[in-house]
Amino acid sequence: MLYRRKQKIMSSHIVQHKQVFKLASLFASLTMVVFLGACSEEKPHQPASPVIPYIHVSAETVTLTRELPGRVSAFTVAEIRPQVSGIIKERLFEEGSDVVAGQVLYQIDPVIYEAAYRNAKAELARSQADENASRLLMERSAKLVKTGAVGRQDYDDAVAAYERIKAQIEAAREALETTRINLGYTRVTAPISGRTGRSLVTKGALVTQNQPSPLAVIQQIDVAYVDVFQSSAEMLRIRHAKTRGQMRDNPASASKVRLLLEDGAPYVRAAADENGRPDWIEGELLFSDITIEQSTGVFNIRAKFDNAEGTLLPGMYVRAVIEEGVKENAVLAPQKSVGRDLRNRPQVFILTKNNPAEGDSARPPLGTHEYYVESRSITIDRDHNDRWLVSAGLEPGEMLVVDGLIHLRHGMTVAGKEVMPSAAPANSGDSTEAGRR
Repeated sequence: MLYRRKQKIMSSHIVQHKQVFKLASLFASLTMVVFLGACSEEKPHQPASPVIPYIHVSAETVTLTRELPGRVSAFTVAEIRPQVSGIIKERLFEEGSDVVAGQVLYQIDPVIYEAAYRNAKAELARSQADENASRLLMERSAKLVKTGAVGRQDYDDAVAAYERIKAQIEAAREALETTRINLGYTRVTAPISGRTGRSLVTKGALVTQNQPSPLAVIQQIDVAYVDVFQSSAEMLRIRHAKTRGQMRDNPASASKVRLLLEDGAPYVRAAADENGRPDWIEGELLFSDITIEQSTGVFNIRAKFDNAEGTLLPGMYVRAVIEEGVKENAVLAPQKSVGRDLRNRPQVFILTKNNPAEGDSARPPLGTHEYYVESRSITIDRDHNDRWLVSAGLEPGEMLVVDGLIHLRHGMTVAGKEVMPSAAPANSGDSTEAGRR
């Protein structure tokens, strides 16, 4: 009896547990249905389009310049050579100093030339003494020949002797002048004003007349020449562009040249102008050579620069900034807006309302500030004031993306935000908004 009673109690507990489990399952099912119903009433989340900055492309009138390599050469160069032979007795200048025309640089031992000068002077005096006696003889013979006291032949001989003496006097004068000049040549003077280099001879050295090696070199550098080298192909390109009307000359500055020194610094005066800006020293184009160097295909352009401060030294490498002409309706793009495609060609991204993706017409309509992205290859002419001069592929009025290029792909949808060209980012990197997305 006790055993059966325990079984009945256990059976009743099991039945109660089953009923509680069924009620709990029913409550959980109802809760899930209510939750799913509430969720089904919410709209699905749509990701926002990335915000991309852009500028409107505009046409400008720009002055095009070209940097060409060049070398500085002295305005005047004089190689000092002796005009008489002898021993260098003294050097009378400091190496590397400035000298003036006529200043004595070397003194050659003059002893031999002084003796030659005195001898020539004595020879002239002897000839002049002989000339006096010969003239008196000729005058007496002229009187006597009239009376018949002397023959005509004697008179003619007296006249001829007098003429010979006169010729000897003239020769003696010329010999004296030659010895005087040679004596003066023992003082080797500077033919031009300028700066000397190192002396190539020392005191006691033997020098010869018109020897091939100079004693020293003087260079005038207060004015300097710059020889610029331009390729013939570049010259023809500029000429054709002007012929087709793509470029025109600027008469106001067509012959002006500026320089960039070897370290990249501009060639300016030490003192700034009245506005505190660097004062460029502008040179003047003198001529262009008419001969093309066959081995290199370049020709020479010479310009002249003021060099009062002595910045330009002969042989220095420089870059000349030469104005090519004025280009109207030029299209310029910020350098940051230009990337490279897989073939390493210049590429930009344009924002447009027209879907550039082929076969994808089922897209939802664009919002007011939403655009499609179009990738486009362009042709770059050159760098101009930290911007690219675009010769093909970009038209004025188009919306050019200036930042976030690495996040863009052809045909994607973005939100455009116009920025001023001056406010376009100057350094590499993506915008904050595009970077977050």
